[in-house]
Amino acid sequence: MLISKRPKAILLLQDGTRFEGRAIGARTTSVGEICFNTGMTGYQEIFTDPSYTGQIMVMASPHIGNYGVRESARRPLDGESEGPVVSIAGLVVKKFSEVWSRPAGSGSLEEMLQHAGIAGISDIDTRMLVRHIRDRGAQNAIIDSTGLPEDQLRKRLAEAPNMAGLELSSRVSTAQAYDAGAADAQWRVALVDFGIKLNTIRWLVERGCAVRVFPMHTPVPQMLEWNPDGFLLSNGPGDPAAMPQAKQLVQEILDASLPVFGICLGHQLLAECQGVRTTKMHHGHRGINHPVRNLITGKNEVTSQNHGFVVDREQAEQRADMEITHVHLNDGSVAGIRLKGRPVFSVQHHPEAGPGPWDSRYLFDEFVEAMQARKGAPHARAQHAGTKAV
Repeated sequence: MLISKRPKAILLLQDGTRFEGRAIGARTTSVGEICFNTGMTGYQEIFTDPSYTGQIMVMASPHIGNYGVRESARRPLDGESEGPVVSIAGLVVKKFSEVWSRPAGSGSLEEMLQHAGIAGISDIDTRMLVRHIRDRGAQNAIIDSTGLPEDQLRKRLAEAPNMAGLELSSRVSTAQAYDAGAADAQWRVALVDFGIKLNTIRWLVERGCAVRVFPMHTPVPQMLEWNPDGFLLSNGPGDPAAMPQAKQLVQEILDASLPVFGICLGHQLLAECQGVRTTKMHHGHRGINHPVRNLITGKNEVTSQNHGFVVDREQAEQRADMEITHVHLNDGSVAGIRLKGRPVFSVQHHPEAGPGPWDSRYLFDEFVEAMQARKGAPHARAQHAGTKAV
């Protein structure tokens, strides 16, 4: 459908800011926290990242949809979620392309959004909108392409819950445990799914790991029955401070004395269970070109990031048993921590990329090295040897 023939769509922000454009995706109404991503490519990976659950995505790149999507009957081949899932609550773009060209493509982004029931709006000034969010901060917003009266839209927007205090991981965590990688692989990784991106699993499998992905509420003794060599705490959506059960779970995992690697939400939960608070950011970090410095090596990395909460740096610095290993070079926020004298570490950014650069992929190698160093010593796997496998 030509843009000129598309129905009108409206975007309303909580602070009263209003945009009028053209409808894309499903003809419906979508509510969520509005945020922006500065990535110039990888939109399918972004839209299917479970960490974006509950958020309306503004793409800073002006042309979206021009290379279509790549899907199979089972799941998006370029996606980051199991099943043909779109995680974002809504989409805002400058120019939306229905004409796509890509040898490996299987269809249009429009079809993908319609199938997922996701509303979007195009032909608005996204540069102005991104600057507005940067200045005023993240806030709830609503997109409507059905023609509802604006007073009804404002009422729905006022009733929408704030992201602060919102637990969302239970909406995206797997319902049942599943396996990836060879059953006889050298390393066994118990992956706690708070909203895992598939690229994390791929990179573990590439490094000779058998991975069992567990639902986020799986009791630790049940995971230990599988005899893992280490635990990975995944990324995911929502406010880590609103997840007391998850924090208790992470503490029990630490008590098992196995190597632990946390990514994004997993990183935040690790800090929370150690008594270091997390706070909501003004507008978050989302994009594939965020600069991070590794304080251990002194090297700088270009990273993929997607988070609206951050570990409190002052509290982390006060902990004698915790070391800040990475910092974001734009604002000095905590981008990585480790527990001193223990094989436990985490990062705020996404070393698995998808999309993004591979500067931080060495972290997966360090996790495997930690499991290798630990395997010869008495630990929880040996203690639970002979127990019934899941």
